[in-house]
Amino acid sequence: MSRTDEELVRDALDHIEMLNHHLSQGSIEEPIISDAVCMRLSASIESISQTSAEFRNRYFAEQWHLMKATRNLISHGYLFVDNEVIRDTVAKDLPGLEAKLRTALTEF
Repeated sequence: MSRTDEELVRDALDHIEMLNHHLSQGSIEEPIISDAVCMRLSASIESISQTSAEFRNRYFAEQWHLMKATRNLISHGYLFVDNEVIRDTVAKDLPGLEAKLRTALTEF
């Protein structure tokens, strides 16, 4: 049974909530925090990747290829993930991602 876009968006937001919880426990410079943040960021993007193409185009358009590339980097090149890139992504891009997902929830 396929999951709806709404269910997948809720999953992505749950992962973001846990990511923020991990960050509240210490610095992203700490390996265990960095690992947890990477896992949740990747899982959130993976949830979004399972939404319909229409959903992704509506909310993420040109950003989607960069989001997917970030997920792939974390998932497939973990030993080579630059902590600075993850820190910048969380600081600069995650708030906008979360806001778009919350907007989407109001529009379902």
